Amino acid sequence: MPKKISVISSVKDTYKEEFVANKVVEAQINPSLSPKMRHDLINVLYTYKNAFASDNEPLGAIKGNEVDITLNIDRPYSPVLRIPAYPAGSRAREALERHIQELIQLVY
Repeated sequence: MPKKISVISSVKDTYKEEFVANKVVEAQINPSLSPKMRHDLINVLYTYKNAFASDNEPLGAIKGNEVDITLNIDRPYSPVLRIPAYPAGSRAREALERHIQELIQLVY
């Protein structure tokens, strides 16, 4: 008896291939996952890709689920703000500088 081939599954999804090539390649997926588990994970990530933050679409950009963040800088300061300043290491400074530049690019 000949095998039945689903026309839908045999058609390549170029958008999904592009997503895997551009986004998933940067992800650190657990190497101990079986091929099926990895495939299932990639399908979930692709299906719900709009639910995750990215460089171009920051968290809070999902319509209907906007996030309002209120910063409180009034006295008394929270314990986190009371920590004395200390110099950061060179690796931390580089990472911080990259992060600041990304935030600036998001604004402009």
